[in-house]
Amino acid sequence: MRLVIKIGSNVLTRNDGKLDVTRMSAIVDQVAWLRKEGHEVVLVSSGAVASGRGELKNVTKRLDSVEQRQLFSALGQAKLINLYYNLFREYHIHVGQVLTMKESFGTRREYLNQRACMTVMLDNGVIPIVNENDTVSVTELMFTDNDELSGLIASMMDADALIILSNIDGIYNGSPADPDSKVIARVEPGRNLSEYIQQEKSGFGRGGMTTKCSIARRVAEEGIRVVIANGKRDDILRNLMEHPETTLHTEFVAAGSDVSNMKKWIAHSGSFAKGLIRINDKAAEALRGEKAVSLLMVGVTAVEGDFEEGDIVSIVDEHDNAVAIGRCAYAAEEAAKLIGKHDVKPLVHYDYLYMENPT
Repeated sequence: MRLVIKIGSNVLTRNDGKLDVTRMSAIVDQVAWLRKEGHEVVLVSSGAVASGRGELKNVTKRLDSVEQRQLFSALGQAKLINLYYNLFREYHIHVGQVLTMKESFGTRREYLNQRACMTVMLDNGVIPIVNENDTVSVTELMFTDNDELSGLIASMMDADALIILSNIDGIYNGSPADPDSKVIARVEPGRNLSEYIQQEKSGFGRGGMTTKCSIARRVAEEGIRVVIANGKRDDILRNLMEHPETTLHTEFVAAGSDVSNMKKWIAHSGSFAKGLIRINDKAAEALRGEKAVSLLMVGVTAVEGDFEEGDIVSIVDEHDNAVAIGRCAYAAEEAAKLIGKHDVKPLVHYDYLYMENPT
């Protein structure tokens, strides 16, 4: 199988905020075992900021949160990849660093370039170790956290499974602190989990279980199995493979749909949208129907934003509910002139349209 494994900040970070090298070494041992069993692995690893925080003892200048993140990341990324290099070298496994940013996925060309880079690495037995480039990604263009990045990578690389390692055992049917709460073992497509999901963030990560659930559901809809498990448990990866029935985790069951690579890119491109398209209720009903249809100009009521032909746009109904994400066939100025028109080409063809599903 081709596996994307996301290792969260809370897994690689000790209570004092510094890097947990012992835990990191244990995970490398398990990844090496996966490789020996014939699996391809892409690692999406947090830990650069924690690694840098542990390196720098005395900061002479008072820094704000952005400056701290840049400083610790710049120092820590070099240490982190060097640690991975040395740990994997014991198994004669080569690793390569891939630093990326959210805007690097914003165009189809950059998306394909990154996919080609990681594909050639895997083809040559090299494990890609992916992380967001925190030295420059310090604005609203940052990923929510590496959960979002890992979902995009799993989709882009046509992974068989995405394993998200956090510091809890999965999604609970109550508060994780409540001894009566149980881990939800399987989440079938379409199951509503909103009553179970905690909104708060945790520990040293930027995202929480809400983000994990949203990403997991979207990736599973694309036919990729998603597992959320506790990366602090010994041999968690091996146990998930050999003893899944007795290993605590939550699995989002993969849908059977065959989603094109283009639609996979569009599915994860909502935050890159350059414009907003408002449609009437009749158009929204047609798009949400069982039959795949294109978005026609006759159903459009407003065009907002400055976008070019081929850019990603968000589509909402009359009540501001998200309907779809799509690749627009017109520039904004031309689209605005064609609002409500019949007998013109669709604003978004169904091949380039991804329907948003409720949480």
